[in-house]
Amino acid sequence: MNPLRVSLLQTDIAWEDKQENLRRLRAKLETLRGQTDVAVLPETFSTGFSMNPAALAEPADGDTLTTLRRWAAEYGMVLAGSYIACDTPVTQVFHNRAFFLTPEGETRFYDKRHLFRMGHETDCYTPGKERLVVHYQGWNICLLVCYDLRFPVWSRNRHNEYDLVIYVANWPASRRKAWDILLQARALENISYVCGVNRIGEDFHGILHDGGSAAWSPKGERLAYVPDHTEGIATVTLDGDALQHFRKKFPAWKDADDFSIIK
Repeated sequence: MNPLRVSLLQTDIAWEDKQENLRRLRAKLETLRGQTDVAVLPETFSTGFSMNPAALAEPADGDTLTTLRRWAAEYGMVLAGSYIACDTPVTQVFHNRAFFLTPEGETRFYDKRHLFRMGHETDCYTPGKERLVVHYQGWNICLLVCYDLRFPVWSRNRHNEYDLVIYVANWPASRRKAWDILLQARALENISYVCGVNRIGEDFHGILHDGGSAAWSPKGERLAYVPDHTEGIATVTLDGDALQHFRKKFPAWKDADDFSIIK
């Protein structure tokens, strides 16, 4: 497997201001030109974690995704994150939709399965039913969203179907301990690289986010991080050959319990 360069973009988010958030993002992508393969953005990077999808949701051919596709090609990197989505401009079915946009023009989506009921996400959005694993540059990459992190069955790496799992989030500072512990746990139990990207700053409702964006090795070692309360970028090079070697040396995955998910 070729090495994979992944950049964690820890940012503040201008509340419900798509154009401002896109403007800020472009400036950051300029600094990464030729330096990374995958740039990961926080959950709902263009709006914040808003419960106003009727005013903010866009279809796949809307301005936000159209702009990101153009930038993925221009800067030669995958862009991954999530946004507030609808399938058509008139539908009243909304999703917190993760995206994986390649510079070659491939578009893959995952609709967040575990909606955060304590923040009323269950009242405003429809949960997804299918997990996403993307094959890219010899890597199998699973893309999940925020609250999904708390549910290990949904994250389970059966038969090494993925090599890297990415969590994009708006995870509050008040529950930061859980974020740190669970990211490390997902790496250890799934014998996989894990990247978690969280926002910083205070949102419209006064909820504080302190970051904690980090990359973890299959052995539970923290490989890279962005300092707390700081907008910044951390780029890590993931070693696929080292991952395969460890899986052969310590094949705990062969003893994992099989299961079926009832949808």
